[in-house]
Amino acid sequence: MTVPVSWEAEVDLVVIGGGVAGLTAARTASLRGLRVLILSKGGPTDTSTQYAQGGIAVVAPLGDSVDSHVHDTVEAGAGLCEVDAVRSIVEGGQAAVAALTDLGAVFDLGRDGQISRTREGGHSTRRIIHAGGDATGAEVQRALNAAGLPVLFGAAALRVVTGAEGVRGVIAVSDNGFGVVHTPAVLLATGGLGQLYALSTNPPGATGDGVALALWAGAAVADLEFVQFHPTVLYTPGGVGRRPLISEAVRGEGAILVDSEGTSVTAGHPRGDLAPRDVVSRAIAERMRALGTDHVFLDARAIEGFAQRFPTITASCLAAGIDPAAQLIPVAPAAHYQCGGVLTDTHGRTGVAGLYAAGEVARTGLHGANRLASNSLLEGLVVGERAGAAAAERVGVRARVEEIPSWTVEFAERSVVQQAMTAHASVVRDGAGLATARRRIDGAMSAVSLLDSATADAPAAARHLRRIEDASLTLTARALLGAASARTESRGCHTRSESPGVIEDQRHSTAVRLRPDGALELSALPARCAVPLGVR
Repeated sequence: MTVPVSWEAEVDLVVIGGGVAGLTAARTASLRGLRVLILSKGGPTDTSTQYAQGGIAVVAPLGDSVDSHVHDTVEAGAGLCEVDAVRSIVEGGQAAVAALTDLGAVFDLGRDGQISRTREGGHSTRRIIHAGGDATGAEVQRALNAAGLPVLFGAAALRVVTGAEGVRGVIAVSDNGFGVVHTPAVLLATGGLGQLYALSTNPPGATGDGVALALWAGAAVADLEFVQFHPTVLYTPGGVGRRPLISEAVRGEGAILVDSEGTSVTAGHPRGDLAPRDVVSRAIAERMRALGTDHVFLDARAIEGFAQRFPTITASCLAAGIDPAAQLIPVAPAAHYQCGGVLTDTHGRTGVAGLYAAGEVARTGLHGANRLASNSLLEGLVVGERAGAAAAERVGVRARVEEIPSWTVEFAERSVVQQAMTAHASVVRDGAGLATARRRIDGAMSAVSLLDSATADAPAAARHLRRIEDASLTLTARALLGAASARTESRGCHTRSESPGVIEDQRHSTAVRLRPDGALELSALPARCAVPLGVR
């Protein structure tokens, strides 16, 4: 069955996603003369970048070094970081931030007139630069949006079309119906997979689209089992969907975590409340389980000028009826960041010619088994710029989508996926629970022809968007559960209750590919971490 096309375009690079990595790549490619089109499911600020609070981790000019930042990153990554990739990206931080400030981004200054820096969990020094107190992501998004790049809002990519020479184009759906973009290069910059869970810091559009698009196109993904749960998300009874996070920078400024009895949650760890996120999330989960509670508290009452330093967090707390200057802030862990993703090099290249990935959707080797705080915006800036430049290697490759055949996707209802993943693949997991989640999702799956000429008109766009999101969530969940089941140890932000220790034989990444018959195939990637690990 051939689908009627309502619109077409032809460009040198299609960027799927409108956050920091996608916009940085698009700008870089445009400056090199490439014709670029950005496809964004939502509006100008419907991105994970917009909600990033903490800041950008970048080596400070005094009392810091690339070696120190690399060490902190590798230590948090629990043996699965690729050290060459870590060093490469960390070294690119200062130039990336300089380019952002040249574009108009404004960062907070200290009393000395220099860029102010704070410290977050896992960092050995104050190297986190921030904007608007706790609105760094919003400032980054504003500056990049102001660059005036060509963006088609409300447009979702349904499939990356490939041929013998690699990428040929993208099939998309927008308010104008089905469209085809002929292009030799596609950059996946779709963000994360937080909507796999009932509670997340991610926006509604974080449905694992990039992971699914990559798998359907024949690329590999890796380290999907490592989902970072932010330890301190604002808790409200019955709250679901995207929840406001309480930035790690709050603890960096002196706030402490306590349980319902007023006892420190992280007492005994050398870094206390500023331990890596997996350590703090597990400590909170264990304390909640021991006390039979569904949250703990963050005591920020001793921080002077809290409302001025953290205006976004203050507004979120006040909206929930909490005054952080006078009251304890109720917090609990929630899905926050996918540490793995589409397997790439540090220039965003995948194993499929012409297909690139950057930002949260990509697995460059920077994060390993657990992302170090505020390394995400750093990676988006550095690898986004490199991927935009790398796309120039495809200029001149003949790429055209000659025919749009219909294809079938499998999906389970979103509520089924979220319930199964929340119950069995959260902060702490076990083999039996992971198997249960797989059975529930597999048992709820149905197949549908995604491109149906009978519903290819513009009013059907919302239905097709929902279908592709549910199909993406389902495929991503299946891949994640497969990788998590294969990892029978606890490492980084992946914790198995029946096996609390690290197993040296499992010091490798797990890659996942989609076979032509629809089955998922797992394989091991050797670890290339050469830096000794410190205290976990």
